[in-house]
Amino acid sequence: MKLNRDKLRLCAVYGGVGASGAWWAQYAGGWTEPDPASGMPKRERIAELLFSKEKGIGLDIYRYNLGGGSAESGKGTYVDRWRRAEAFLAPDGSMDFTRDKNAVDMLRLAVRYGASEVVFFVNSPPEAYTKNGMAQLGKYQILRTNLARKRIPDFVNYCLDAVEHFQKEGIDVKYLSPVNEPLWLWNGGQEGCHYSPRQVLRVLKAFAAEIDRRRLTGLRLAAAENGDIRWFNKAYTRACMKDPAVRKKLDGVDVHAYCIPQPFLPAFLNDRVSFLRRFRRYLDRRFPGVPVQTSEWTHMRGGRDAGMDSALETAKVMWEDFSILNVTKFSHWLACSHYDYCDGLLYLDPDAHTFTPTKRFYVTGQFSKYVPLGARRFEVSSSSDAVRCLGFLKDGKETLILINLGAGEETFSSPFDGLLALTDEARSMEESAVGRGQTVVLPPRSVLTMKEGAVC
Repeated sequence: MKLNRDKLRLCAVYGGVGASGAWWAQYAGGWTEPDPASGMPKRERIAELLFSKEKGIGLDIYRYNLGGGSAESGKGTYVDRWRRAEAFLAPDGSMDFTRDKNAVDMLRLAVRYGASEVVFFVNSPPEAYTKNGMAQLGKYQILRTNLARKRIPDFVNYCLDAVEHFQKEGIDVKYLSPVNEPLWLWNGGQEGCHYSPRQVLRVLKAFAAEIDRRRLTGLRLAAAENGDIRWFNKAYTRACMKDPAVRKKLDGVDVHAYCIPQPFLPAFLNDRVSFLRRFRRYLDRRFPGVPVQTSEWTHMRGGRDAGMDSALETAKVMWEDFSILNVTKFSHWLACSHYDYCDGLLYLDPDAHTFTPTKRFYVTGQFSKYVPLGARRFEVSSSSDAVRCLGFLKDGKETLILINLGAGEETFSSPFDGLLALTDEARSMEESAVGRGQTVVLPPRSVLTMKEGAVC
């Protein structure tokens, strides 16, 4: 196999990989008993595994869920109690920052162990500001927003008060995402709020004006976090980009890169890569130079899989988003999961208070641990149809990621001296040294990272 590297074709600047604390941090953030393997409090060991560059996979981004308050009220229809979230809003309208303690403790641990970018994201406004008094729509309420228009200023102040509180504590909240997957109906299952593109713009304008009034120069907005790469991304993107004041507060366009196959749809409507290409062409034509970030993705498949099947799907999607959509960042949905589902980087046992890394965890680390922030992606290709490649360049040194989706072994000549890290069925981010010109073996169904100049 031959590698074709074109370091003159520089693309997006790499801004990191992350995950959210939704639906697990408010529980695992309270696991203070010692971990038998490390001796650390279990919650600290989880944070170390996720965010430490030295002893974990070094995630750069932590997305904290600014909840809607369904955990206090008990209102609404939810799949389980883990999908309810606390809010900082007390009954008298004041802010109570003793709430959501476990999740806040995990936020602090994420930052302590290495998360360099904190994003606050909102699934639903606090229940006090919604039309029906719940953090989701009722069963028969469809295609309408649940945020009362007269309460938009209250919602803005609530979110910014929370941001300022934690910034004063020393947690540098860099981004605030006020709406999440606005297209969906959100009439059960979890907290959520529907918005039309026009309503998204109205909310963002209110946030932009108040951010200016408060002179929060270090805070940026993130939007619109639409829920499927196929539907209405152009409409929500136009809404975010059309107002100059809002556009000044956005670093780019945030999307959720889901494309859940539907057997009743024609094949072309299930072709994720084609939709990525179309959206990329649209952005380049209408908003040239505006970055795009994947702010949420998970392998939407039932049944637990801690092995390489789901890990390779994860790696393939990350390759598609970095190389085809040309994203600057990529965030997973759940960092940890207790569900019988293909999501989460760690699987949790809520009764035993145990955690188990998946191969998705290690494959994600092949990106987050080794690619330096600020590196420029460059074009790399392989002579093998089974291998996907990514290249990153910073300070004259390369980092290469090679994903072998095939059942056969591949070999190639190393282009530099440095470090190898390998994840496959038998190994998990196993490191070794490599020399220029040395034959490198890429095992079947594996992910390999090569970092120039690094030592094992």
